[in-house]
Amino acid sequence: MPEPFTTKVALIVRDDLATWQRLNVTAFLATGIASAAPEAIGEPYEDAAGRRYCRLLGQPMMIFSASRAQLQGAHRAAVDRGLTTAVYVGAMFSTGNDEANRTVFRAENPEDLDLVGLAVRGDRKQVDKAVKGLALHG
Repeated sequence: MPEPFTTKVALIVRDDLATWQRLNVTAFLATGIASAAPEAIGEPYEDAAGRRYCRLLGQPMMIFSASRAQLQGAHRAAVDRGLTTAVYVGAMFSTGNDEANRTVFRAENPEDLDLVGLAVRGDRKQVDKAVKGLALHG
């Protein structure tokens, strides 16, 4: 039987976004976590016909819904605990490329980020503390 995961991934999406925005933010955040944890990527998939498919993150990702204030609290908790983080701010919806995303992010007030999404990865217990009180996305 496989060993239980020692790490956990949590994606937190703001509760006042349109459905397409929630999905978009979730996808971007998942890529951020995957790129920061190459050791967590599994092997390629192959179907019965021998067609190969992309490798996926080899552990579950829990998705939570939160208000802006709750996202900011989770962000502070994640940073204080040294967790791996990926972020998405509201201004990134108005850009058209990665360079512009980094520019608008850099312009944000770091003490009052307009977070619309946050992903964290790290020790299970520390991630649980960072997302304490948040509801699973429904």
